[in-house]
Amino acid sequence: MTDQLIRATAANNGIRAVGVITTNLTQEARERHNLSYVATAALGRSMAGSLLLASSMKQPQARVTLRIRGNGPMKGLYADAGLNGTVRGYVHDPQVELPLNLEGKLDVGGAIGPIGSLNIIRDIGYGEPHSSTTELVSGEIGEDLTYYLATSEQTPSALMLGVFVEEKHVEAAGGLLIQIMPKAATDEALVSLLESRITGLQSFSSLLRSGKSLPMIFEELLGDLGLDIFPDVLPVKFHCPCTRDRVTAALPLLGESDLADMIAREETAEANCHFCNETYRVPPLELREILSQMRSGEMDPD
Repeated sequence: MTDQLIRATAANNGIRAVGVITTNLTQEARERHNLSYVATAALGRSMAGSLLLASSMKQPQARVTLRIRGNGPMKGLYADAGLNGTVRGYVHDPQVELPLNLEGKLDVGGAIGPIGSLNIIRDIGYGEPHSSTTELVSGEIGEDLTYYLATSEQTPSALMLGVFVEEKHVEAAGGLLIQIMPKAATDEALVSLLESRITGLQSFSSLLRSGKSLPMIFEELLGDLGLDIFPDVLPVKFHCPCTRDRVTAALPLLGESDLADMIAREETAEANCHFCNETYRVPPLELREILSQMRSGEMDPD
């Protein structure tokens, strides 16, 4: 199945549902960052989660940034997603590996650690971004994001995130977000029914591996509750806006003396992007051109 995000409502718009498949983009992140099994699961869950959070925003340029810091060996991670379906991210220690947890699953909670913080930054595309921080619940990411939604956004939510990796290949990845809107939050019977159905579901990656599509999963959960699946399917992908031109444009910030020193030593300037692990190189000949432009006033370091 292709990477995609779809939306739906049910119970006369009292329930909002969003599903995302991120298998291919998670595999790309694994390859770009040379991630271990547990790091792949951690970053894959975080990227899927950030896409789900971004799906509720309005402005085309709106983005959600997810930052986790924990006391585990992975130390933390970063994921950034836009309403346009683009996402990127990285983990602080991509080589961390741990034994499977007691449930026989990748120990994401142990890698991140149970003590730490989750920071969500919502940039709506104008004005100052809104930032909210909560304590980690378990480090498993799904539970931490559910707690964030309940405490910081006061929205009863169920969030499922899953990544299945076999032989260093991502077989399935994605997530599901179900939210009960204020108009339905007081319907105790509806809330109880939804909770029991979500509890009875398999892990999200297992659902995908069994061949179920996002509409099929929605139908299983909400089909008898007035389900309305939106026709628009949003393609999602790993994308980083960094370019070699941006790196070259930033070099004057080093100052004339540092650039002149690099040129004298015949050094090549290198810059590595944390988000996509792309390395850009600018050789001495181009550095000379940049320095010449700075001295002639053609290039402003500010």
